[in-house]
This record gives sequence, structure tokens and C-alpha cells, in this order.
Amino acid sequence: MSNTPRGVSPTSFFTDHYELTMVDAARKAGTADRKAVFELFARRLPAGRRYGVSAGQGRFLEGLAEFRFDDEHLGFLSDHHVVSDDMLNWLAEYSFSGDIYAYAEGEPYFPNSPIMQVEATFAEAVILETYVLSVHNYDTAVASAASRMTMAAGGRPCIEMGSRRAHEESAVAAARASAIAGFASTSNLAAGFRYGLATAGTAAHSFTLLHDTERSAFEAQVDAMGRETSLLIDTYDIASGVRNAVEVAGPTLTNVRIDSGDLLEEAHHVRRLLDDLGNTNTGIVVTSDLDEYAIAGLRSAPVDSYGVGTQLVTGSGAPTASLVYKMTTREDHHCNWVDVAKRAQGKASRGGRKYAARRMDNGVATAEVVTTGQAPDWDTNHRPLLVKMVDGGEINTQYTGSTAVEDAAAHHEQAVAELPSAARRLQDGEPAIATVFELQ
Repeated sequence: MSNTPRGVSPTSFFTDHYELTMVDAARKAGTADRKAVFELFARRLPAGRRYGVSAGQGRFLEGLAEFRFDDEHLGFLSDHHVVSDDMLNWLAEYSFSGDIYAYAEGEPYFPNSPIMQVEATFAEAVILETYVLSVHNYDTAVASAASRMTMAAGGRPCIEMGSRRAHEESAVAAARASAIAGFASTSNLAAGFRYGLATAGTAAHSFTLLHDTERSAFEAQVDAMGRETSLLIDTYDIASGVRNAVEVAGPTLTNVRIDSGDLLEEAHHVRRLLDDLGNTNTGIVVTSDLDEYAIAGLRSAPVDSYGVGTQLVTGSGAPTASLVYKMTTREDHHCNWVDVAKRAQGKASRGGRKYAARRMDNGVATAEVVTTGQAPDWDTNHRPLLVKMVDGGEINTQYTGSTAVEDAAAHHEQAVAELPSAARRLQDGEPAIATVFELQ
């Protein structure tokens, strides 16, 4: 065994062993090329949540474009006898050629919402299972938490700053997902580079500790960054920090930041002191393990923006959206479509190709309507939810890249505004709207 790490895996290797062995066995049985529909959905929302926010579709599509098996990775499969030689030949030519329908990124979802449907041969669709789930479970968990946080913030900007609490690639995904749910900026430069997100950041406590005095640290920061910066005032004593910040930067200092203590009490003290010193336009940024409940608790405080890290990138108590990817219909040996469903207790699924719409009443959502059978002719009281993102293997680039993130953020703002007032409650409760199944 070599001590040299292998190269970075293509997205096709972000998968599980059994995805490939299933296809290998199905090819031997002559069933791998049967057409099938797989559905991504959640049986339930995390405990107490009123809605979830779908996210990850764009990242998945970007990865789907690179979902290939190169010689190095085929060699690994061969060396470890994972699949047969016939299967290796099939993998060498793999390229997804099916259709994918999905909720728009940023769209709220509810129990059993058909967030994504993948239609292709069994082989082409099932091999995507792990990758579909790993992307969407994480991004959706973060976006759902972020939406609760931005809602609790009531229009005050939120800054994503959780990179050091997550895997390096998860940190980028979290920044992207939080932007979809309304976060104003991120500390993560890779996310800014890849997706055009606004990045922000100034200095940490170590910068203050590096200098002989807090004042000299503030002077160095202002000299380098100007007065449109945030000075961290709690390295030593907060009141002294405020005075030093004002003396160094004057009344045009943009922000001071508090990262410790009783944030509610400290924010009031800092606001009074800033005003007394003439810095009435200097804002207050608070950080320190914030979640949606802490943000809501600071509504009455004179806080101008929130920096959120650990709780955001870990889903604020729900680190996965618990999405599943299940076959719902397939062709039989006569090429007739047969609806299929899992019957296991506690893990049952609903068979059939799904269509979904948000039922509206005077601009307010009243139900998540899911139908099976023929495509319905939705009336004006229903907003269709599924859009075609892949057509015959061709990825619609409208749903990828930086523009897609901007579009998703705008869509999320509009779609959440449609939800009834119950969606804004942080207390435990039932989903904001019910999921209603109808037959066509």
C-alpha cells in the first residue's frame, strides 16, 4: 500500500460501494435498462420545524456534469474487485442521459414534498443515489436553519462565519446555502470565488493580542482598512474597548463587534456609550455561538447585524434534512409502468410519478398539493413547484453558478413570504401547511 494519497476523486466516487454492485447485478439480470423514476423527499421535518428549505440542486447539477469514471478510478475498482469487467466497461462510458425535475432552490418544502425526481434507466438513476443525498441533505439542513435565522433577524443582516467548524468543502456549501436563505455575506473566500458571494471580515482577538495595547491594534487596523471596518472591542474590557475604538476611528467608524458576555446586556451598554461619545452612527455586530433562538432574543437589543458560525453549519440542531431517495415507479418486462413503494413500518413511501403545487388563497399558501397519475392542469389558485433542470442529459445552466444563487435567494424571499404566519414561529409545532395527496 502506497503512503502517497491518491488524487482528488471525481463526483462519481462520492458514492457507496453497493450502488455499483446493484447496477452490476441488474445488468447481469437484464433489468438495469428498465426506465424508472426516483424521488427525493423527507418523510418528516426535523422536530418542531414549521417548514424546510430545499437547497443543493445547483451544486448537484454542477457535480452531475463531472460525474464520470476515469482510468485511475476504474483501476481502483478493478484492483479491489468491486465490480465485473463488463460493469467496468459500462462505467467507462457512463453519462447521465435522463430527465430531472426539482423544486427551485430556496423553495420551502414539507413532509413528502417531491423535492426532486430523477427519470432514467434504473442503472443511470440509482448510481446517483448517494451523491444526490449527500449534497441535498447537507445543503437543505443549512438552508433550513439559515432561513429561521434570517426570519428571526427581522431584516437585520446575517453574516455566515462557520468555516472553521466544518469540513473545508462543507464550509463552501454552507456559505452557498445560507446565501440562498438570505444571509448577506460570508467569511469564506472560496465561496466568494466560486459563487460570487459577498465576503466580509476584519480581525480576530489574536490581532489585538499581537500589539502592545488595544489602542495600537485599533490604530493598525484603521490605518490598513480605513474607518469602514469593525473593531473587536471585547479582548480585554468592553467599555475601554469602545472608548479606544472611538478615540482611534472617530464618529465615522462603521461597526464595533461584541463576541462574548451577555450579548443583550452588553449591546445596550455599548449603544449608550457609543451615543454618549458621539458615535451615533456606529453599528453593533454581535457574534458568539448564535442560533435562531439567540437572534430572536436580541430583537429588542440595539444590534445591527449578526455573525453566525457553528449553529449554522451544523443545521442548528438538525445536521441533516433526513431526505431519502426512493424508486416510485418503473417499467416492467413489457415496458408498462408499474408504481412501486416501500412498505416497511416507519419507512413507507408513496408510489407513482408525482406532481406538486402550492395551493394559494389571496397570496397565502394553504396546502402542499401532491398528485399522482396524469399531469394536472393546475388552476390559478395553485403554483406549480417542479421545474425541469435536466432534459435528456442536458443540464439547464440557469440553475448553476453564481447567477443561480442570486435567483434562488430572490425566490426564497418571495416563497417564504407566501407562507402563513405560523411559519414564523420558532416554538415547536406542526408544519405551517399540510401536505395533501390527490389522485388525477
